Amino acid sequence: MRPSSGALPAAHRDLGALIAGGARAIFNLLLPPACVACLQLLDDGDRGPVCGRCWSRVRALPAPRCERCGHPADGYACRLCPLFPPWVRALRAVCWMPGGRARDVVHALKYAGWGSVASGMAERMAQLEWPSDVIEERTAVIAVPLAASRERERGYNQSELLARHLAIHWNVPDWSAALRRTRATRTQTRLTPEARTRNVAGAFRVSPTESCSLRGTHIVLVDDVLTTGATVVACAAALRAAGVRVVSIVTFGRAPALGDPS
Repeated sequence: MRPSSGALPAAHRDLGALIAGGARAIFNLLLPPACVACLQLLDDGDRGPVCGRCWSRVRALPAPRCERCGHPADGYACRLCPLFPPWVRALRAVCWMPGGRARDVVHALKYAGWGSVASGMAERMAQLEWPSDVIEERTAVIAVPLAASRERERGYNQSELLARHLAIHWNVPDWSAALRRTRATRTQTRLTPEARTRNVAGAFRVSPTESCSLRGTHIVLVDDVLTTGATVVACAAALRAAGVRVVSIVTFGRAPALGDPS
């Protein structure tokens, strides 16, 4: 019997697989894969572009932590919680930023074009512990929007990549398209906390067509790093104005404040 049109005989398929496997072996021999964080060769068991050694060197936030904001507790009143309005239910982060290899991992995602790093970051974000009501109520994830010019330059919004993977882990929808920037803002890196707040004030809005679906929901806002909280608070305020009932926030990294326990 002649093979159907478009179907290759088994011998041809086996030969094709053999050639492809040989090509990969030669490529790996000439240009062996290296970790995008430490630039050392990946081990055979490593998954993704970041090696296991670097993941193990990402410095997790120390315990005990505040039940609401997840910030390391120092025996006194929480210093981070008062920065967030009461309808922000909970905040969580994986690690200090910078701390251990965290800066190199985030740098690979944001500035070196390694979008595939987001998968491993989101996997660790998905494992964070939350209050039971957040787990029961979370309706969807929404990423912090990136300015259009910066997204074109970078090729993607790193927070959207994190939100996309996180949505899969949590089995909730990704509604990142609902939130947009109204204007470009200066980079927050070198601004004071007060200047950061002014810089992003009113810089986000919800698409009018999405407002109905957001009313009464509990949204988890996703970003790569939390520094002063100015950007996520501005995003949360836009969501609240559109009818969102509760906002929680998750990031991969969190910047320590002066005096924070390490």
